[in-house]
Amino acid sequence: MREHDLPAPQRRGRGKSRFDDDEPYFLKRGRHAEPVLSEPDDEPAPEDAWSSWDEAVHGPEPHPDWLVTELAARDTELGVLKTGKEADVHLVRRAVPDTDRSCLLAAKRYRDPQHRLFHRDAGYLEGRRVRRSREMRAMAGRTAFGRQMIAGQWAAAEFAALARLWEIGAASGRIAVPYPVQLLGTEVMLEFIGDAEQGQAAPRLAQLRPDGAELRDLWEQLVDALAVLARAGYAHGDLSPYNLLVHRGRLVMIDLPQVVDVVANPQGPDFLARDVRVVGSWFAARGLPAAAADPAELTGVLLREAGIR
Repeated sequence: MREHDLPAPQRRGRGKSRFDDDEPYFLKRGRHAEPVLSEPDDEPAPEDAWSSWDEAVHGPEPHPDWLVTELAARDTELGVLKTGKEADVHLVRRAVPDTDRSCLLAAKRYRDPQHRLFHRDAGYLEGRRVRRSREMRAMAGRTAFGRQMIAGQWAAAEFAALARLWEIGAASGRIAVPYPVQLLGTEVMLEFIGDAEQGQAAPRLAQLRPDGAELRDLWEQLVDALAVLARAGYAHGDLSPYNLLVHRGRLVMIDLPQVVDVVANPQGPDFLARDVRVVGSWFAARGLPAAAADPAELTGVLLREAGIR
């Protein structure tokens, strides 16, 4: 991640204790009754709060037509989509009362300093800098303030990377990521990828068993996306079949807080090579010809795209 100013971190609740970073676990949700709307001058309940759009950093313009940006909208918590070691993802409905304007959002909330943060963050943070030396020292020493700074940097890094990649994807069609709706402190709000009517998230690649033409098509989509990342100077940094969604035949890349600057980070090429090995092994195990998924060859191509070789 290149130099940028970080937003002030926002404190959040403790969240769930069960993690699913490595295995899919989605909480079952039944139908939710429509919230009882309060009087216009009343403060909304915590589970039905005013939209935070006006307070946040916004995603790329023009904003998608489906996105609700009206300040009269309210955000209703519908449940937890995913729990993890570093962040929890909540399902939120943003709607304007007494209208048909509404959308589903995925709110990714990074943990506060009281939680165990990013057990493997040191390598990813190389090449990222903040402008004030006090903040750099606090991050290096993992003080309470430093841990807040790190959490804010993860959120800001993911938001910035998604914004750039979404714009590239909108123009070229070569990469798909969720639209980054807004950034507020240590919370990133994203486009919900899945069945909006049912509130069912799109399956992860790891949950599927594609073969034949479908397998090759998904691999070609992945190679295109990796090339876009490399040309933008990035490696995903933690790519696996668990952070790739498949929605209506389209491969969608998610979970980019640890995005690595392959030029500024001395370990950048190693992270890129590991990404390729992990996903290449998954595709090869499902029948993709070895020649098509040669990790060494693809890594070389991507490093050239990044301007390293």
